[in-house]
Amino acid sequence: MFASIGSAVTGTLQLQGSGPLLLIAQSGEGDADRTVDLVPHLADGFTVLTYDRRGLSRSRPEEPGRTVPLAEHAEDVHRLLAAVTDEPALMLGCSLGAVIGLHLAVRHPGQLSTLIAHEPVAPRLLPEGDRARHEAELAGLQDAYRAGGLEAALPEMARVLGIDLAGRDAEPGLTPQPLNGRRRGSFDYFIEHDFTAVIEDTLDTDALTRARTRIIPALGDATPATVFDHRCATELAALLDTEIRVFPGGHNGNTTHPRGYAEQLRGLLIPAEA
Repeated sequence: MFASIGSAVTGTLQLQGSGPLLLIAQSGEGDADRTVDLVPHLADGFTVLTYDRRGLSRSRPEEPGRTVPLAEHAEDVHRLLAAVTDEPALMLGCSLGAVIGLHLAVRHPGQLSTLIAHEPVAPRLLPEGDRARHEAELAGLQDAYRAGGLEAALPEMARVLGIDLAGRDAEPGLTPQPLNGRRRGSFDYFIEHDFTAVIEDTLDTDALTRARTRIIPALGDATPATVFDHRCATELAALLDTEIRVFPGGHNGNTTHPRGYAEQLRGLLIPAEA
């Protein structure tokens, strides 16, 4: 049984708060610190677990240059959860983190009680023609990065995923997230390797329909309906024949609208624990 252990920071793992265990698997280059503004709004009701995904920030890959498949990332999360609790956990997966959560729900039945899958970047959820087109978009982003660096790739990434880089509608008082050397290094791994992992992913979508985990598809209210992460969320809802939930902000609403996002999250997770 999981017991509250207060706040702890151990390497690439952070535990904060008290209550049911809630793992947050971040999007993009996001590490354990990415949800610095979200966690305080959750820590009075949940023990929030964040971590650096393998290859990002302080979590360096065992084999540099190797792409880690998303199923292998899910095994990392499986071991991480097993180390801190023997009860089913809650999980918020954002973008790539959502796909990791979907793999975990299939591969380790019962380890997650509820997964909120916010805009999973999972082309395998799409019809074949759309899947190929969006996989080509991701490969094109890699080409843009290799040709012109991060400054060339970021605007194209924002276009493909429907992200407002200017943050015009963001909540006030957010913690700055400077594009420092560590974050640039994480972006490099994310674009060069995680994009490849998404393109080559083997998610068993049929198995999702039989998963014991309560899977809640979600999207941001500012994410354009024309982008593929929005489409992936709606296709997941159709596959599972369940309602899609809308959160404040866009693809990165958990970082741009932490107060509103936490309120919506509580509303979905607390009934699951009642």
